[in-house]
Amino acid sequence: MNIPAMIQKLRGYGLVFDPGLTPEEVERVEREYGILFPPDLRALLEAAVPRGEKFPNWRDFSERNKRRIREKLDWPLEALLFDVEYNRYWHADWGDRPSDLNEAKEAASRFYHTNIPKLIPIYGHRYLPETPHETENPVFSVWQADVIPYGEDLKQYFEIEFGGRPYTDLRYENVKPIVFWRELSE
Repeated sequence: MNIPAMIQKLRGYGLVFDPGLTPEEVERVEREYGILFPPDLRALLEAAVPRGEKFPNWRDFSERNKRRIREKLDWPLEALLFDVEYNRYWHADWGDRPSDLNEAKEAASRFYHTNIPKLIPIYGHRYLPETPHETENPVFSVWQADVIPYGEDLKQYFEIEFGGRPYTDLRYENVKPIVFWRELSE
């Protein structure tokens, strides 16, 4: 992915960017939040950081902003637990659903933390999987247990979200298989 060309194109769509993160800032972010940026997201953030209300502000380490980013990182699990509680959602890989709601939520949380790739917020409720730690991971739209691919990769995601590229250009068969998330989107 040609990052400078992509940033120029995104500026043409009206996106605003701050200067890129230094390698030290990237390491601090990853350490602070217990995440590891995939190579293409890291390359983008080192070149320029998208700015706006729905973008994570990775550079701001104020307590208020750290809380906001942690909420975004926790959103996929919280959204799943909402469906476990209110919509009786249960994934087959979680085993038998306990009859006690708290036990069911604990079992779902345990599975989530030990078996499911972390999602890194990109914009609003759009997320990029942390693993596999390689380029061209898909971007997912996550709303409770309703998960859909929103870009075969980061570049296509930005073109669909901001550039007017039709969502119908996304080819599901080209979406890289990501444990749990791709399956949930089927």
